[in-house]
Amino acid sequence: MSADPTQAPPRTGAWVEQLLVCPRDRSALRVEGETITCAQGHSYPYVDGIPILVLDEVEPTQPGYWARPEQVAEARRRSADAPPLATGDTVDPYVAELIVGTHGNLYRRLADGAGLTRYPIPDLPLPSGNGELLLDVGCNWGRWCLAAAQAGYVPLGIDPSFEAIAVAKRIAEQLGADTVRYAVADGRHLPLPAASVDVVFSYSVLQHLSKADVRTALRAIGSVLKPSGYAWIQMPNAFGLLSLVRLAQRRFREGTGFDVRYWRPAELRRTWAQAIGPTTLTADGFFSLNPQKADLDLLPRHVRWIVRVSERLKALSVRLPLLTNVADSVNVRSVPAR
Repeated sequence: MSADPTQAPPRTGAWVEQLLVCPRDRSALRVEGETITCAQGHSYPYVDGIPILVLDEVEPTQPGYWARPEQVAEARRRSADAPPLATGDTVDPYVAELIVGTHGNLYRRLADGAGLTRYPIPDLPLPSGNGELLLDVGCNWGRWCLAAAQAGYVPLGIDPSFEAIAVAKRIAEQLGADTVRYAVADGRHLPLPAASVDVVFSYSVLQHLSKADVRTALRAIGSVLKPSGYAWIQMPNAFGLLSLVRLAQRRFREGTGFDVRYWRPAELRRTWAQAIGPTTLTADGFFSLNPQKADLDLLPRHVRWIVRVSERLKALSVRLPLLTNVADSVNVRSVPAR
């Protein structure tokens, strides 16, 4: 179909104005060149087509993941010095560089990139979508946004790292995922209107935040969910067998920095219910915090058994719900209180 010559092309940044709001006061945004301003006079950078909507006065959850001017400049310099962007089926080198941090220890042998013959895009553990807006909190390079797009959702990925979002944007362009949008933002201060999101999804992210920051993020998530929407957030269970080993190794200390914080099932239900609404837990995986069946062909043969056994136990937990209490990774599903 040819374009209508009388129809003006979409203005650069139009999607930002249509979808996002000021994270300070939720007023409307306006994109002008490389600056985004809100109706109340707050301003934010708009760099290389990426809105940067973090609050400079707020301490980041992880000091290395933020978007202050010097960090944006460094990320752009690294990008300029990097090899040519991936094309076709070639995997962007950033994915291999951070794969242990984003996917877990099962993927350690892929960190040099040699075994990454394709992008490790998982199967979305949600019903098929029909154009619903899905917010992915802590999206990094965008694997779950790509999975959500394939499943029929309209994904918006946010992450406090400018570099991660820049990579996510170019991977989406490489793969032709034109429904995906990305913004640099903080999960504790979401740049979205109240009651505007159908699904809030987050995987292997909130586990790295302090419990106080998690509670702040959950209140923000609850505020942007539509009354008919829900949140689906993966978290580590303190009573899982692997979790108990990891906790014992650090003498059951809470954890700092990027350490995983482990939550008890009752603690998850209570905290999520207080911040969002009625909450249920289901098993996501056993003996790992990231057991993805869709990635079996990428994993070394000697660790594939972990994923296979995890899948069997996850299926069994549907008939024996008490098994969820000893899963290492659980899905926390909450619906807004009515």
